[in-house]
Amino acid sequence: MDAPTDKKTLQDVADEDFLRLDHQICFSLHAASRAFNGVYRSALKDLGLTYPQYLVMLVLWEHGELPVKQIGEHLRLESGTLSPLLKRLEAAGYVERRRSAADERSVTIRPTAQGEALRGRALGVPRRIAEATGLSLDRIRALRASLDALTATLDTAGSGAGAGDCVAGGPDEG
Repeated sequence: MDAPTDKKTLQDVADEDFLRLDHQICFSLHAASRAFNGVYRSALKDLGLTYPQYLVMLVLWEHGELPVKQIGEHLRLESGTLSPLLKRLEAAGYVERRRSAADERSVTIRPTAQGEALRGRALGVPRRIAEATGLSLDRIRALRASLDALTATLDTAGSGAGAGDCVAGGPDEG
């Protein structure tokens, strides 16, 4: 026998329910993000990195030398947000910034030898974070796939998202 499913639609939810904090999926994501930041802060303390700096290093360890614009695309960050991060990583000796000879406007970033050595010290961070979630690897992968699909859907919706886009519809919905 199949498990019962809740077939509520947005039209089935009372207007006043849209304004309940405990019905906001965006708030649940925000709270989870803040909780992750706390765990990352602890995990990254010995590396001397902030979470955003760690993300930059992950991109560079995976892809090598990249233009700032491409790093921003990978991380969904604007160059105005990314530039101070890169300057701090450069001051710490982890990355090197170079102007492109072909296009003076373009700056590429590459990890230095010290930045590459940091990678070895960072190897335990993902396992520590995964363990902190209390989820199995399969559940982590499924959650990641769901969040990636949600992100793609919201990207498609763009700035015209409606009021219900942030609402799960109530505590009974999954």
